[in-house]
Amino acid sequence: MEFELKTEYIELIKLLKLMGVADSGSEAKEMVEKELVRVNGEIELRKRYKVKKKDIISANEIDIKVV
Repeated sequence: MEFELKTEYIELIKLLKLMGVADSGSEAKEMVEKELVRVNGEIELRKRYKVKKKDIISANEIDIKVV
């Protein structure tokens, strides 16, 4: 999947919810807490991580390329 970023960044949990990887913000937070989310191949524990262009987010066997 691709996500076109139109601002400087988007918070990680908002992106997960927006792209349908998580059904709610609380589910997205839980995914991060349980170390189920990777940013550029590394486990990300910051719920409010600022996702920027060229980042690749992986969760639930879904990869999101931020363009």
